[in-house]
Amino acid sequence: MDLEKFFQHQNNKKQVKILTCGSVDDGKSTLLGRLLYDSQNVFVDQMDQVKIESEKYGTQGKDIDLALLIDGLQAEREQGITIDVAYRFFETSKCKFIVADTPGHEQYTRNMATGASNSDVAIILIDAQKGVLEQTKRHSFIVNLLGIQHVVVAINKMDLVNYDENIFHKIVTEYTELIKNFHFISTNYIPLSALKGDNVFSTFENTKWYTGPSLIETLENIQIEEEDLDNSFSMPVQWVNRSSSDFRGYAGTISSGKISKGDVITTPSSNSQTSIKNIYGPNGELDEAFTNQAVTLTLQDELDISRGDIILTQDNKKILKADQFAAHLVWMDQDSMLPERNYIFRFNNNFINGQITDLVHSININSYEEIATKKLNLNDIAYCKIALNKMHSIAPYKNNHQLGSFVIIDPYNNKTIGAGMIDHALRRSTNISWHEMSINKNTRSKLNGQQPCVIWFTGLSGSGKSTIANILEQKLHTMNKRTYLLDGDNVRHGLNKDLGFTDTDRVENIRRVAEVSKLMLDAGLITLVSFISPFRSERKMARDLLEEGEFFEVFVSTSLEECEKRDPKGLYKKARSGELKNFTGIDSTYEIPENADLVLDTKTNNAEELADQIINFLESKKII
Repeated sequence: MDLEKFFQHQNNKKQVKILTCGSVDDGKSTLLGRLLYDSQNVFVDQMDQVKIESEKYGTQGKDIDLALLIDGLQAEREQGITIDVAYRFFETSKCKFIVADTPGHEQYTRNMATGASNSDVAIILIDAQKGVLEQTKRHSFIVNLLGIQHVVVAINKMDLVNYDENIFHKIVTEYTELIKNFHFISTNYIPLSALKGDNVFSTFENTKWYTGPSLIETLENIQIEEEDLDNSFSMPVQWVNRSSSDFRGYAGTISSGKISKGDVITTPSSNSQTSIKNIYGPNGELDEAFTNQAVTLTLQDELDISRGDIILTQDNKKILKADQFAAHLVWMDQDSMLPERNYIFRFNNNFINGQITDLVHSININSYEEIATKKLNLNDIAYCKIALNKMHSIAPYKNNHQLGSFVIIDPYNNKTIGAGMIDHALRRSTNISWHEMSINKNTRSKLNGQQPCVIWFTGLSGSGKSTIANILEQKLHTMNKRTYLLDGDNVRHGLNKDLGFTDTDRVENIRRVAEVSKLMLDAGLITLVSFISPFRSERKMARDLLEEGEFFEVFVSTSLEECEKRDPKGLYKKARSGELKNFTGIDSTYEIPENADLVLDTKTNNAEELADQIINFLESKKII
């Protein structure tokens, strides 16, 4: 083999993207260390054939101590290098491999899902001593959910069970039954010892009862089919390049299909069409570009396109504009997911507020049964319905991985708390449109002779919210202002009488009241809302429904001790005795406002004086 032929062979090698997953301590670091160590020897043997100096090309890899390599991989985990997926690279004489190295710990399920989203093959490790565990089942479900079609079940640590064939076959039988309803094209079972090297690169006498190929032979021979994805062109715009007055380019990574000069394109937000003028890649101008290429496009005519928009060819019918859709969801946060809570949904380059409106079912990870639930906990997997605050271009995940996936972000700390795969748009999202009326908020406000707003009282039970709100309404009434007071107890006699006091019900309680408040604001009224509303997220949701200057959060600051002393309804006494569950301040959280528009101190002022403070505040804001 000469040097030119060698490098040509290297460039023509098949590339395989692998995910390693499974439960903690099943030997992923050991297996990865073995793959990296032994594959360097294989690669060096190829290099030796063309007599290339070892220092230049790394043949010193032969001297790497396997134990040190494994220790190094494990040390990374101990040092906390598990926030993102670690990618490893190795190659054999036939293939180049990219390994998404993900930890097995349950709290790092998010890393595993990230690695799975871009892999061709999953190696699911199972400790022969422990068999199939809960995390094995969770990872297998996510692998299937994310569309990986080829699975290698590596039953590891066979040396610790004396290479017992019966143990191997027992695990194979259990796992085969487990995945009977999954959609894997190929499933290969291999007994191995990553530590000793059995059946990793070659088969060993220790498992002479096993007649199949080694792990590497299996990976080299898997036929990676092209996924049946959308072939029509689409590209989310990541950046609008205005490097000069006469240049405007739209940069992004192609999410599906191909694009050529002269192709006609449009955007979902535009009824206009134009054609591609130029295509630029990292190394210059191109005639055409394909899925996953990063390009900059220029157009023959200017369209109103900005970051987050999608550029499509006119034949693309699989990408829809919708504000409601069904999706599979993996929850990744210690705090529970509550339906109707306000979250930020990130789609490519777009951040959109929205809510999980219906938790259809979650998955019992041990049996894969669909079960009813009202919330999701860390690492739970569910099927749900989602409503966004505005229309967005989406596609089913099975058709377009990039446009069909999203992450959920906590609006308070910007932490990623969930990841989802879109199943389909909900029909009602396209069947329902906003009907503009001739009489609107402005005309009603003029008729009422006032500036409408929502004054949102929050505080513990017994803090004095309703008393102050009631006095305030009386004062506004004497000023000929049109008002309405929504009180927590009163609303629970009618609109919200079906709701209890769990966190989930409290979220829905506030959501409904916030929507009613918006309607009353639209009617031109000054609306007073007196609810405990214990969670910052729901108070922010209520604020976000309205325009700037229409919502004022008033925190009635009364200590828990003082509220317990007053205890006007005897509720604290019941809560302390255990008769009343989920009572705010006792066994349910109250989150004190961080940036209330007005804080009322009930220690230093009586209710009448505090109502006057609000009147002064409203006058300063030119509401009255």
